[in-house]
Amino acid sequence: MSFDVISLYPNAFDNLNNMGVITRAIRNQLISINVINLRDYGVGSYKQVDDLPYGGGSGMLLKPEPIFNAFESIQKFDNTITLLMTPQGKVLKQNDLLRWSNYDQIVLICGQYEGFDERVRCIADAEVSLGDFIMTGGELPAMSIINGVTRLIPGTLGDMNSLVSESHNNGLLEYPQYTRPAKFRGMNVPDILLSGNHKEINDWREREMIKRTSERRNDLISSVDFKNAPISKRIKGDKNDSMRFRIGNGYDIHQLVKGRDLIIGGVKLSHPDNIGLDGHSDADVLSHAIMDALLGALSLGDIGKYFPPTDEKWKNADSLVLLSKVVELVKNQGWEITNIDSVIVAERPKFKPHIDLMKNNLSKITEIDKDLIGIKATTNEKLGPEGREEGISCHAVALLEQK
Repeated sequence: MSFDVISLYPNAFDNLNNMGVITRAIRNQLISINVINLRDYGVGSYKQVDDLPYGGGSGMLLKPEPIFNAFESIQKFDNTITLLMTPQGKVLKQNDLLRWSNYDQIVLICGQYEGFDERVRCIADAEVSLGDFIMTGGELPAMSIINGVTRLIPGTLGDMNSLVSESHNNGLLEYPQYTRPAKFRGMNVPDILLSGNHKEINDWREREMIKRTSERRNDLISSVDFKNAPISKRIKGDKNDSMRFRIGNGYDIHQLVKGRDLIIGGVKLSHPDNIGLDGHSDADVLSHAIMDALLGALSLGDIGKYFPPTDEKWKNADSLVLLSKVVELVKNQGWEITNIDSVIVAERPKFKPHIDLMKNNLSKITEIDKDLIGIKATTNEKLGPEGREEGISCHAVALLEQK
């Protein structure tokens, strides 16, 4: 494989000649590294490679002409890819290195200063970043790619099997590893590794990979690419039971006023004083408390985040419709509702005759049996805003289980 690098600091890549495996790959002609000095293609007698940005701003930008000229000077293979090093690029993953190892040539363009003229982007097949941080230039990211791809080329490593189970190759972190001595400063090698039972050792290693990834890099497990991978189905069965359930609490209170409907659990009630609940939507405190419980279980905020009272489209909205959107969000996160319990706090009216209908309404929206939905009503013994009939409140608890 040929690596052709465009850089303002070509000497930075001299370090690759003293990096063990990479050096051996160069010596064995498995790879070649050709570094093009961008300064050689600078503009004018002073070989200018940078200039001030149009519109003002700090720093200098790499000019397009030197980069284009340097790029066009490279003899391209039929099977080649061009990568642009930039913090705006896609964060580098192991799967990227695996994919790029199938090319015969990789052209790497290193950014510098405050970046490069926007028109340079059209050269690249992909833009690459090492992460959400800024470096002084693209040389270290380029060297990281050369290193990561080279070790995947057959013949580079003495034992290619060492690549199979290492971190990130299958979407998981590698299992813990030990060598001699078996006991060191009070720390012992796990007995299973000394047992000689290779099946049990392999099973232990798989469990440890899942455990370690869950503890250290749960973001890998939650990524879209990983969820679509076959191994994600194994994790579902192997995850610790304590991670399969989430509990959330919800609470809501609204003021009682004249000229408003009294809607609880999607049921329109009649108050003896002909008053209802005030709010931006229909002010259904039962539905609102349940929504907050569901969102809270997954640490997704509260209903104000998704249905802000400043947004006119939610004015007088049916809270059961809002609840259906929250239920959909919960399902999309990979969870399902196990059961709901709630308490309505009000002096009047009587809720008991309407609870069954409320359960039916909530059952349709949440897609769980109505017997798994608890709705209780109580007074506040004439105390507080509920006792003075200034408002009605509701408390709710929701239990979620991972699908």
